[in-house]
Amino acid sequence: MIKRLLHNKMVVFGTVVILAMIFLAVAAPWLTPYDYKTNHLGERLLAPSSLHLMGTDDYGKDVWTRLIYGARVSLKVSFLSVMLALSIGSTIGFICGYFRGKMDFFVGRMMDIMMAFPSMLLSMIIAICFGSTETRMCLAIGIPVIPGFYRIARSETLSIRERTFVMASKTMGAGSRYTIFKHIIPNALPQIFITLSGTIGGCIMAESSLGFLGLGIAPPTPSWGMIINEGKDVFIDAPWVAIFGGLMITLTTLAFNLLGDGLRDVLDPRLRSN
Repeated sequence: MIKRLLHNKMVVFGTVVILAMIFLAVAAPWLTPYDYKTNHLGERLLAPSSLHLMGTDDYGKDVWTRLIYGARVSLKVSFLSVMLALSIGSTIGFICGYFRGKMDFFVGRMMDIMMAFPSMLLSMIIAICFGSTETRMCLAIGIPVIPGFYRIARSETLSIRERTFVMASKTMGAGSRYTIFKHIIPNALPQIFITLSGTIGGCIMAESSLGFLGLGIAPPTPSWGMIINEGKDVFIDAPWVAIFGGLMITLTTLAFNLLGDGLRDVLDPRLRSN
């Protein structure tokens, strides 16, 4: 398994970029001498140089500093949003897929209603109604993602519960809790991990989009979407503000998507057999 992962270029590239972004976010205070909050109006719109690696914005703030501190917000909110959706959606999916019945029917209809709304629109509605703190942003981004994990967990459960080893375990007297935790969840994890990686990339895009629209984390805390929003107003005079912000979002999202594709190639038995 580890050898296959290390030989998959998409997994390696995605992992390296993601670890690099996490390092930048964690080590931000030691990687820049500037403060992301303080305005320096005498240094407005300076081009990239040895003093300011990615230039300065319209308020004289160092763009590099704001981007690496913004990585903290974007990665943290995206990760927590996915963990929220994963814990709720997968739990409900495992239960409904295993027990079926009326609960499965009603929960399925609720998930269909949620999926009828564009996820970005639903995130915007939640953000407008509840505000823009980190916790509420996690709810705004995580809630629309719940149906995706529900569907994966339920479909995997429906498939696994009919396999021979599960039926044999039931015949020998295994209870529902034992069967779910011993057989269903372990065998469903590969597909969930594949979905998890790609979903984090989507959540980063969602968080950045909300920040760009002014519905994200409130200033002065920087986020990548907010930086691009500020950069669009000075794009003619200082294109580097929006360009570098866009590159950070693109590179990070690409890394998570490639990691998900690579994990699918390695973990999906149908693709391995081909």
